[in-house]
Amino acid sequence: MPKLKLLFLLSIILSFSSTKAQNLSSQISNAFNQFRSEGGLATQQAALIVTDSKTGHVVFEHQANTGMATASTLKVITSITAFELLGFDYKYTTTISYTGTIDKLGNLDGDIIIKGSGDPTLGSDRYASTQAQNILDNWTFAIKQLDIKRIRGRIIGDDTIFDGNQVPTGWPAADIGNYYGAGVSGLNWKENKVGITFSPAAVGKPAAIKKLSVDLSYLTIRNEVTTGNAGTGDKVFGFSTPYANSILLKGSYGKDLTKTIEISIPDPAYQLAHDLKANLIQEGVLVDGVAASAYKLNNYVASTGKTIATHQSPALAEIIYWFNHKSINLFGEALLKTIGREQKKVKTTAESADYVIAHWNKTLHIPTVDLGMLDGSGLSPANRVTANAMNRIMQYACSRPWYADFYKSLPTINQMKMKSGTIGGVLGYTGFQTSKAGQELTFTLFVNNYKGSTARMRQRMFKLLNVLKQ
Repeated sequence: MPKLKLLFLLSIILSFSSTKAQNLSSQISNAFNQFRSEGGLATQQAALIVTDSKTGHVVFEHQANTGMATASTLKVITSITAFELLGFDYKYTTTISYTGTIDKLGNLDGDIIIKGSGDPTLGSDRYASTQAQNILDNWTFAIKQLDIKRIRGRIIGDDTIFDGNQVPTGWPAADIGNYYGAGVSGLNWKENKVGITFSPAAVGKPAAIKKLSVDLSYLTIRNEVTTGNAGTGDKVFGFSTPYANSILLKGSYGKDLTKTIEISIPDPAYQLAHDLKANLIQEGVLVDGVAASAYKLNNYVASTGKTIATHQSPALAEIIYWFNHKSINLFGEALLKTIGREQKKVKTTAESADYVIAHWNKTLHIPTVDLGMLDGSGLSPANRVTANAMNRIMQYACSRPWYADFYKSLPTINQMKMKSGTIGGVLGYTGFQTSKAGQELTFTLFVNNYKGSTARMRQRMFKLLNVLKQ
């Protein structure tokens, strides 16, 4: 083919591609202007960026470099960083061991130690391999296989790898006592939550606790929940803090409800030690000592001891699937701390977040001020991230070998693959969409401090994002 003809054809192709991009850009611009004209938010309260996933070319942007509250959309940054730095097949290992000696009569003169690695899935009912009762039975069986008939020491849950059970600085106090605000421990158990079912009474009368999903007899539970009118739903809140000795329940429980309410466990490591002790006794092994969490023990010195058994978590890709699909805050905080520990030998949420910020500054040259991360889940209302920064990290994921696993982890919302985020006055979406013309797009949309109902704003945002399907 003559050179001039080839150049002519290339110019036509490039012109056609440019026209398509311009048309899409115009369509998004018109849809965005209509979105803003419907009211409920100011110019600076909405940010949108859409880019070509392959080239990085910006198709449309508005307020993309303004720091915005993210809610749970922040989970994609934690996920992508974990895939990149830990690897899709990374697994946590929990070890059970014993100190001291076992005599000929089967008496263990020492302690049983459950050493945590920060695994957020231990005891979770989301995976066949992590079911709580199976784990307790396996460990009990392994202990009995050593011909241990009596434990003269303690059952200790070693949660020290993350300095105990902590919540990130800046989390609202009203969230911490509820399942979505559970702290992250060095030894997590049953996702650090407990289910409560109530027995409704006459409207305005106390709603008594009918059942707890775990034994909390070692705690004081003050129940001030009342019965609400039919149709009023779940307005129950738990109030506690890490290592608290009591839990306060307040609010109302609709008369027609059968829902199980979930609140956080103040000391997951103790709960696991408590449950293992009970399981051992039930299976005929005497335990003289107490259950305890290592973080609360004075002068506790970690001991490697003699290994009895180990438990491995599901692979990282499986953890991140549920992390994004069900937006589990605990998983995000555990992953963030794990990144900090594995990469920098730090323990706190703040130090780990700083490391993640520095990583993306080095890798993609994202200004540190554009990544105001305070946690790994987005629960902190003080997180501030620009749409541009989030979108660039999302686009980076497209070229990585683990992209298929990350893409699979994103929920399908509005018939689009994207992660949502919702907290008071904040809605966000970030994800991927292929247009009818075949153009692969990456997008991030935030609204902050909007007025009106969440449901209404969500539908308006879906209508805006639908233009990416055209």
